[in-house]
Amino acid sequence: MSANSFDARSTLQVGDESYEIFRLDKVEGSARLPYSLKVLLENLLRTEDGANITADHIRALGGWDSQAQPSQEIQFTPARVIMQDFTGVPCVVDLATMREAVKELGGDPARINPLAPAELVIDHSVIADRFGTPDSFAQNVELEYGRNKERYQFLRWGQTAFDEFKVVPPGTGIVHQVNIEHLARTVMVRGGQAYPDTLVGTDSHTTMVNGLGVLGWGVGGIEAEAAMLGQPVSMLIPRVVGFKLTGELPAGTTATDLVLTITEMLRRHGVVGKFVEFYGEGVAATSLANRATIGNMSPEFGSTAAIFPIDAETVSYLRLTGRSEQQVALVEAYAKEQGLWLDPAAEPDYSEKLELDLSTVVPSIAGPKRPQDRIVLSRAAEQFATDVRNYVTDDEEAGKESFPASDSPAAPGGTSQAAGSGGGVPSKPTLVTAEDGTMYELDHGAVTVAAITSCTNTSNPYVMVAAALVAKKAVEKGLTRKPWVKTTLAPGSKVVTDYFDKAGLTPYLDKLGFNLVGYGCTTCIGNSGPLPEEVSKAVNEADLAVTSVLSGNRNFEGRINPDVKMNYLASPPLVVAYAIAGSMKLDITKDALGTDQDGKPVHLEDIWPTESEVNDVVASAIGEDMFRSSYSDVFAGDAQWQALPIPTGNTFEWDPQSTYVRKPPYFEGMTTEPVPVTDIEGARVLAKLGDSVTTDHISPAGAIKADTPAGQYLTEHGVQRRDFNSYGSRRGNHEVMIRGTFANIRLRNQIAPGTEGGFTRDFTQPDAPVAFIYDASRHYIEQGIPLVVLAGKEYGSGSSRDWAAKGTALLGVKAVIAESYERIHRSNLIGMGVLPLQFPEGESALTLGLTGEETFSFTGVTALNEGTTPRTVKVTTDTGVEFDAVVRIDTPGEADYYRNGGIMQYVLRSLIRQ
Repeated sequence: MSANSFDARSTLQVGDESYEIFRLDKVEGSARLPYSLKVLLENLLRTEDGANITADHIRALGGWDSQAQPSQEIQFTPARVIMQDFTGVPCVVDLATMREAVKELGGDPARINPLAPAELVIDHSVIADRFGTPDSFAQNVELEYGRNKERYQFLRWGQTAFDEFKVVPPGTGIVHQVNIEHLARTVMVRGGQAYPDTLVGTDSHTTMVNGLGVLGWGVGGIEAEAAMLGQPVSMLIPRVVGFKLTGELPAGTTATDLVLTITEMLRRHGVVGKFVEFYGEGVAATSLANRATIGNMSPEFGSTAAIFPIDAETVSYLRLTGRSEQQVALVEAYAKEQGLWLDPAAEPDYSEKLELDLSTVVPSIAGPKRPQDRIVLSRAAEQFATDVRNYVTDDEEAGKESFPASDSPAAPGGTSQAAGSGGGVPSKPTLVTAEDGTMYELDHGAVTVAAITSCTNTSNPYVMVAAALVAKKAVEKGLTRKPWVKTTLAPGSKVVTDYFDKAGLTPYLDKLGFNLVGYGCTTCIGNSGPLPEEVSKAVNEADLAVTSVLSGNRNFEGRINPDVKMNYLASPPLVVAYAIAGSMKLDITKDALGTDQDGKPVHLEDIWPTESEVNDVVASAIGEDMFRSSYSDVFAGDAQWQALPIPTGNTFEWDPQSTYVRKPPYFEGMTTEPVPVTDIEGARVLAKLGDSVTTDHISPAGAIKADTPAGQYLTEHGVQRRDFNSYGSRRGNHEVMIRGTFANIRLRNQIAPGTEGGFTRDFTQPDAPVAFIYDASRHYIEQGIPLVVLAGKEYGSGSSRDWAAKGTALLGVKAVIAESYERIHRSNLIGMGVLPLQFPEGESALTLGLTGEETFSFTGVTALNEGTTPRTVKVTTDTGVEFDAVVRIDTPGEADYYRNGGIMQYVLRSLIRQ
């Protein structure tokens, strides 16, 4: 019950239903607040308990100073938690382990139960092994169940063992698309109260739901577990960046072009740790699908959230997607009553402002390794010619070739890869013989993966229909994909295939090789599956810099496919176009993609659909009935899911032979009271890293190589190489994940120069030889030597991957010193008892002369035992370097987690005391 200090409790009547609400207008200053802060204000009013959330906190939010730097801590209580299976499995593993720990400490294991609704969507496990055939989907599903049976049995047990925990089974859709199409409430109803739907999710792209007016963002799995167990999220009232939209998108552009433009703008402006809120006349002209696409990319531009207020477009979408009339009416009535309804002419009080005229957006892609590196499509071939030089050897650069498209060399009896307009590009033509005996040449820039994939775009019917229409027009002109291109279609929900079928567009996608491969994230998260054997062999033997083009949100190095060095984000229709072109050397805005049946050149403009063509298909092929049918019994699953045998009981029966799900060691030796924190003495450097090291670099989700510690572990446990699956799918097994930490094939550890991958120098051994990071960490732990990681700017950017922090902690790392952090990873490090420190302003490992060979000591950490958080700690090395590192424990709540050795230990002790 709320303390209701502001007499805000009231009643809202909608039709025959009456709801308790907490009125925002009872708080002075609330009217001028941005939409997102009004949502936070309601949250505080409703959860005011006089202790953690007080009247002073509410007044502080009402009196928010838009220009001040964040300093006021508040406790945000999300209405629900959403998870995907890669991050959700370890969450449920931890909950199951906590039940046993509570029991061992004399408590009731049933106390460990989600107190907020928790929903998990299995979407990260399907791999696009099979492609280009009518039975690709069925084969991939069969392989998925074969690989993941142990995990799926565990999740089915969790669905029966825990209250308020539901699982959307495999083959349904991508978590964020399922969220906006079905799970999101926009206005939540629980216990007779109506209040804004809010959430945290174990995937950074949880922000997709921001497009629906729902405030939420990605957190690490450990934070999500705490939220499920009733712990509020400790946060500082953020700065809010107002992003004004004006005008309308011009013909020929897509939501993808828009979001890549916004990503570039906001990443350049700097919005890490801030809320971004869209306002202005252009918002009304932005479809809900486009809003969701923009919200989805919030992690790519670095903001905590990227939200759109509720308006008529929100309500129309809720009705289209099959929400009940009462729910739709409640959303509209509540938003208008609480001042949460969009006023296009309003100018709320924002900390900073940006503006974009939508009419200035042009067709774009992004790459080759970061989503913020936007390239105007007309300059893509030219930019590729520059960027590819970073991926080829000097002798190739010296011997670069250039030839026009019409004169490109062809293999005997086969096809060729045109160089097109990308003149002066390093060239290394390599002859390949396909399975059917045909031959072709593969070269740098070959598009070997063309994937319509990921939540970002497959949720958007406009770009999906545009892709299908490009396919239709291409097929009608006799165009085909190039034989070296792996083409995949992985929609975000079954609704997509329903409207493709209804519009009669599926056969054209199939004809170009874009057969359905699964309903899941696939390529965007590294589940692209292997390239055809002959392509993979040629790429590796000739060391070719080949490319992928995907409609995703992430294109980090080593993420998409181990054979592919350069990755480009593009809209679904451009993915289809590049599959036909077959090379990034081709300027697809000018050069012919191929020839028609009469031998005439076919250009992109010849197969690009008009806006009216796309809109006509969307209007005629998509209806409310599709969503109602797809989601009518969404948690039940098919016969294969229901047939999975599961254990019973409220504690899990761990299988000691399992290589997927194992009991982790987090609570071993835990006491009811925390042990005081200590200074760190005699620490060695495990890794010295550069800028923009992502959570993919720290904890890869892709393939497991046989000659790595993780591969060796699986082999020793009788797992055949073909059954290794991915790191992401094995997150329920800490033994695999520890060995995979810092094991990305593109990681460059500066203390092991000349290496790439999970290598370091082992200073416990004579002459400090190069060794696997995992092996070296075992030696350090055996000798009681703490470890430290040195890093540059934007450390931990990318996915909200809790194993990047869990693995770091389990390797024995006690502190990280970086130039700057991405929000989620910094928080996750604290949640695992790792101290995040920051170099002094303007300083770095380079400027301080640190080589990584030093021994480090950290003093001043013990001040945390006194209930305060020191601003800095003293760092000294055996080489005489000294500096004051900034302590990046940003809130009192985070300090409590660190004192307890981590967030899970804090929650467990709190529950035992109750």
